Amino acid sequence: MFKGQLFIVLSGAAALLAGLVSPVLADDPEVKITAEIASVDIMHGGERVTVMRNQDEANTVNKAFAKTSRKCPPFCIQPSTLAPGVETIGEVEILDYAKRMSDGDDSIVVIDSRTPDWVERGTIPGAINVPWTSLSPARGADPISIVDILEEVFGVQSNEGLLDFSQAKTAVLFCNGMWCGQSPANIRTLLRFGYPADRIKWYRGGMQNWEILGLTTVKP
Repeated sequence: MFKGQLFIVLSGAAALLAGLVSPVLADDPEVKITAEIASVDIMHGGERVTVMRNQDEANTVNKAFAKTSRKCPPFCIQPSTLAPGVETIGEVEILDYAKRMSDGDDSIVVIDSRTPDWVERGTIPGAINVPWTSLSPARGADPISIVDILEEVFGVQSNEGLLDFSQAKTAVLFCNGMWCGQSPANIRTLLRFGYPADRIKWYRGGMQNWEILGLTTVKP
């Protein structure tokens, strides 16, 4: 699926909001993303998707993310800091990265690290699916396919078996939430390959928090 193929917190809140803010109109949604942001338009699969919060104030969370208890392991609570140098971010930040990527900033890639069965239930607009298993030799991923993904999705260059990360993209990864190990697995794999930690951003809240906040999702 990869042949030929939505974390830096900005230095100031004003700079972050400038790229996201939607005009405040009389008919703006009552349930906004922030006081200044009503919605964000992001390209996904060649189509524009307007990301906003569910306007039904009686709406409840998607049942797929309503469970409070899952066996640990494997569904253990992840730490707030995953690895030295890897920044943990929230919803406004991942929206900013997804928007910038959608607007043509090819130095950013937003990665849904979940397996396709989870992605089919809905993902963050703008995200590209790189299942954690596809980068894991322990899960049967072969070296050639891994290098292909690193080159085509992450902007890594290779020369005679050596990986060059000088042009590697800012990779923003997420999975199902604070109990999910799929994006942490991808991040740890990238770090083992030599990916610069400061170019890896982790949306720890993942789809659990995204759904709790009533934000727009898309299906493949």
